[in-house]
Amino acid sequence: MEITKDTIIGDVVTADYKAASVFKKFGIDFCCNGNRSIGDACAKDNINTDELLTQLKDVPNQAGGRTIDYTTWPLDLLADYIEKTHHRYVETKSLEIKPYLDKITRVHGERHPELAKVNELFNLSAGNLAMHMKKEELTYFPKIRKMVDAERKGEKMDAQVLASVKTQIETFLKEHDDEGEHFRQISALTNGFTVPEDGCNTYRVTLAMIQEFEEDLHLHIHLENNILFPKSIATAREMLNN
Repeated sequence: MEITKDTIIGDVVTADYKAASVFKKFGIDFCCNGNRSIGDACAKDNINTDELLTQLKDVPNQAGGRTIDYTTWPLDLLADYIEKTHHRYVETKSLEIKPYLDKITRVHGERHPELAKVNELFNLSAGNLAMHMKKEELTYFPKIRKMVDAERKGEKMDAQVLASVKTQIETFLKEHDDEGEHFRQISALTNGFTVPEDGCNTYRVTLAMIQEFEEDLHLHIHLENNILFPKSIATAREMLNN
């Protein structure tokens, strides 16, 4: 795709997820705030637009294999993938990280008081994400599957159900913003997940796991904010008009 200062950030990452690493390097949020243009994001954070565009245009030449084109997936398949891959990851890794984080907070908290806040933020986010994902699994994802099935069979759906898709997504977007902010704070508190000189191996492992958790969450939110949500709104709107 041709990338200019007017190109929407989320569209760039959707076309090639390798571009996410470039936006991360420049400190630009591509998932929760992926609906901004490149020019707007650069102006807000005083970033050199030409330098960013140069690096983005070089992304297709970078090694790393073929990027999965999630935009070609049917909505129900994408919803299933998010649930079985990213939701399960959050559930499993939250339980794995918590005892490690408790331990380093207890052992290193006196010398590194920021760990108490990191622990608080991670536990808050893990709890919020659990409720958020359950809402998606019980209400939103089933609605997507019904829309796809009805569209495939040429059947109509209740107008109120279709209209509720956009309202529900507005709530989910706000919740994604909240968790994105929690992890921005965690990253800042840990100096970009940097292990201090007196940090033990458990400290190192814990920060590495939290950083991996954040990276998975970025992809998770990107798939929903920039692909699943817009496509499901468009599908619901088309079914209402028909």
